[in-house]
Amino acid sequence: MTVVVLLAAGRGVRMRSERPKVLHEVAGRALLDRSLDTAKRVAGGADRVVVVVPKESAEVREHLKAHPGVRVAVQDPPRGTGDAVRAAATTFGKANRVVVLSGDVPLLSADAVKGLVDTLSKNKKAAVAVLTAELEDPAGYGRIVRDRAKRFVKIVEEKDSSNRERKICEINTGTYAFDRVFLETALPLLTSKNSQNEFYLTDVLLLARKADRRVILVEGDPLSALGVNSRADLAHVDSILRRRSAEAAMAAGATLLRPETITLDETVVLEPDTVLEPFVTLLGKTRVGSGSVIGQGAVVKDSVFGKNVTVRPYCVIESAVIGDGAVVGPFARLREGTDLAEGVHIGNFVETKKAVLKKGVKANHLTYLGDTEIGERTNVGAGVITCNYDGFLKHRTTIGRDVFVGSDVQLVAPVTIGDGAIIAAGTTVTEDVPKDALALARAPQQNLPEGGAKYRAKKSGLKKA
Repeated sequence: MTVVVLLAAGRGVRMRSERPKVLHEVAGRALLDRSLDTAKRVAGGADRVVVVVPKESAEVREHLKAHPGVRVAVQDPPRGTGDAVRAAATTFGKANRVVVLSGDVPLLSADAVKGLVDTLSKNKKAAVAVLTAELEDPAGYGRIVRDRAKRFVKIVEEKDSSNRERKICEINTGTYAFDRVFLETALPLLTSKNSQNEFYLTDVLLLARKADRRVILVEGDPLSALGVNSRADLAHVDSILRRRSAEAAMAAGATLLRPETITLDETVVLEPDTVLEPFVTLLGKTRVGSGSVIGQGAVVKDSVFGKNVTVRPYCVIESAVIGDGAVVGPFARLREGTDLAEGVHIGNFVETKKAVLKKGVKANHLTYLGDTEIGERTNVGAGVITCNYDGFLKHRTTIGRDVFVGSDVQLVAPVTIGDGAIIAAGTTVTEDVPKDALALARAPQQNLPEGGAKYRAKKSGLKKA
């Protein structure tokens, strides 16, 4: 059995943030969540994963509620990686192996860690297997020091290293697989005699050498070593993950025009023959049906599109459902709770919120539809507003089938418009309109003979004066 210890107590000073480092996001997901995915796969279940957090870790603990079964150990105060693993030691039980991962290394794959565990298991004399990597620029990482026979000598932290040791390019990724019995024996022997005054987990490896136990070095993918210690690191890892998402989408049959400009979260699903134009951003749990085209500059989050949907350029869509063959935009905004049925047309500068539009509804120009339901084939003219808020409460507007709503109409909710009704342009509707009725509410028009000429003459005289 394997127990995985996930270190998440780092303060992340270089991030210059009040937010815990492991909760910062890359490609739409927290660093911690990505590390937890790996940890669960290696351990074989959440109940064998323990996350080490600092005492002042309310945000991290709250975040972990989304991962039932994961255990928490508190490091108080945080005094290095060795101290962190020591804080988790009571959770080891009778496990054969203890894997240690870092919560800020999001590109590490579960397969790489499993390979490390397998290597340890095959070597009975081994106390620990360490994942290493060769980096062109190893600055900031602990260096792997080997002897002439390429055997492990020590791991030296950069702040404790000599000029010669700083030139070494093989680094410690912070990923370990330990023999549990040996680890429990070694942890109480750690000391803090170093420049950081911390208990280094790497000193366990020195204790293994002294005990004539093997330390196995396994070189892995350099990307698996990329930790996030700064905003620049965060941006670099984010770009790698998003590039992978774009490549995966194209491999699955989507067309991405200028993919380097397109932003995709890992959780986005694109069905075959989807087309994304340049500078599209798709976030969260968004799913786009086959044959759909998302126009340039559109931003979409947590939304589901049917087949053959057309989203014209520069729309903003969040928490919406869009049915087959619907057309949206350009410059439309669909807010949370919007549900468009098959063949609905939403045009330029139209905003919807908690709006259910049935099959064939059209609202093509300069309109706000909030807290409303609209029946099949209804046409909503330009400049229509559902007045859903009275300053205290929100109210609903219900519009039936085959209704014609003229331009510049205000529907003061709560109000119901019956099937087949016609609302004349410029009408303010404050009462229900029966089925097939004509609603008209305008002040009588007055035409004053020569009134226009007199008005101009009056204004011209004022201008001369």
